[in-house]
Amino acid sequence: MLKLYGRATSSNVQLVRWGMAELGLAVERLDYGFGHASTKTPDFLAMNPMGLVPVLDDNGLILWESAAILRYLCAEYGQAPFWPENARTRAPLDIWAEWVKSSFTPALLNGLFYPLVRRDPATITPAMIAEGAAALAPLAQMLDARLGQGPWMAGEDFTFADLYTGHLLYRYFGLPFERPATPNLSSYYARLQERPAYRDHVMVSWEPLRWKEPS
Repeated sequence: MLKLYGRATSSNVQLVRWGMAELGLAVERLDYGFGHASTKTPDFLAMNPMGLVPVLDDNGLILWESAAILRYLCAEYGQAPFWPENARTRAPLDIWAEWVKSSFTPALLNGLFYPLVRRDPATITPAMIAEGAAALAPLAQMLDARLGQGPWMAGEDFTFADLYTGHLLYRYFGLPFERPATPNLSSYYARLQERPAYRDHVMVSWEPLRWKEPS
């Protein structure tokens, strides 16, 4: 059986775990990181020298970095249309998967999620949140325009690209900040919530991550 090392509250773990569920893969998930088993032990660092989750063990094949893990799982266990066989079909979707990882994700997490959830509220000002929201707004509008070609990233077919695109939307729509009007993105998020695997593995409370006064 596949083993996945990483806590359920990690957005990177959620990306991989959601993908596994959509692929119908049986997996044993082990709680590691932030409040769970340490990722800094020699045994864990031997699997991932960065000391981060997730880590995948597929019968002795050890993989880390969530995007690489998900691509491996799709290539090894997926099939068209979820994982298009034709590279020319897959490449345009991969562009958006990379864009979400390199642009949308850091803007959301660094600019809003960490300040609103994981940092001491006394150190965060309304101006900081407004700045984060302003930086994220044009990216959300770009995604909204792309999803206007929907209903999914590939059109009629739900694919691997929707995992990358959708796995942070629970945080995007759940955080208290001013969002631009994005009707396509909102409708897309509503469609994602109809998928049991999304509800089970992405819509996970982040309350355990919230900043607490040191005891």
